[in-house]
Amino acid sequence: MLKRIDWRSVFKGFAWIVSLAGTIVLMSFVSIKKNTVTCTNIKILIPGADNFIEREEVDAILKQSQGVLIGQKLEQINLEQIEQKLKANPYIAFATVYADMNGVIHINVKQRQPILRIINASDQDFYIDRNGLKMPISPNFTASVLVANGRILESFSGKVDTLITKLAKDLYKTAFYIEQDTLWDAQIEQLVVNDKNDIELVPRVGNQRIILGSADSLEVKMRNLRAFYNKAMPKVGWDTYKTINIKYTNQVVCEKNKVDSLTGGAKAGLDSTDKKPIDTMVREEMPDELKEDN
Repeated sequence: MLKRIDWRSVFKGFAWIVSLAGTIVLMSFVSIKKNTVTCTNIKILIPGADNFIEREEVDAILKQSQGVLIGQKLEQINLEQIEQKLKANPYIAFATVYADMNGVIHINVKQRQPILRIINASDQDFYIDRNGLKMPISPNFTASVLVANGRILESFSGKVDTLITKLAKDLYKTAFYIEQDTLWDAQIEQLVVNDKNDIELVPRVGNQRIILGSADSLEVKMRNLRAFYNKAMPKVGWDTYKTINIKYTNQVVCEKNKVDSLTGGAKAGLDSTDKKPIDTMVREEMPDELKEDN
């Protein structure tokens, strides 16, 4: 007895063969078209507010890689090589290059985005980008980002590279966190590494140094600082403390500023013998009223 023909499978197989044949014909057409089309224009897109790389620099990379492109046949232009040359630039994070059948070459460039500028202990100057990679300072453009200096031993070879030391990684984490928070982005203007290898935050408002320590438990430390800012600082004043130490979990340690002995000696705490002002330390666990709900 003969089996019934599965016409559905037959039609599916036929449709697949037709599609494959159509694809082959289309690719052949594109290949033939590409052999006859010449480059008529180059469109370069460099989005973003940073200007680490300009149109003229991209043009120079193109010319160095493939010569003058306009007038060349598309089949003679190595688009992949152009992409690799662009990606080798230390200010370019990503690049795509493609050509259309009208002879236009499209180049899309994504610049690296620095979030921190490092001036290390040897006076080397470099950026750390959003992905935690080191990148060189540009002679043409200065990014408006946090600056970190002090006892920083992280070195820079001049090429895009990963971070080596834990301190540099902590500086990157701290800068990234600050950038994501509107309050701290507006308030913190500099990071300093002191002789004890503690990271200090330098605020725009107030004369105190905020001792962060490391980036360990960073979110907890910054929540404690926010609570202290919101509930304590309005009561005591922005210039009351010389340092605010948040390096200890759930503890804020404050050192008061020295005050003039004639105007505020009793409040600052004076030595009874020589009447010289002395620093007063305030050390306590974070009280419940200064803790935010988590």
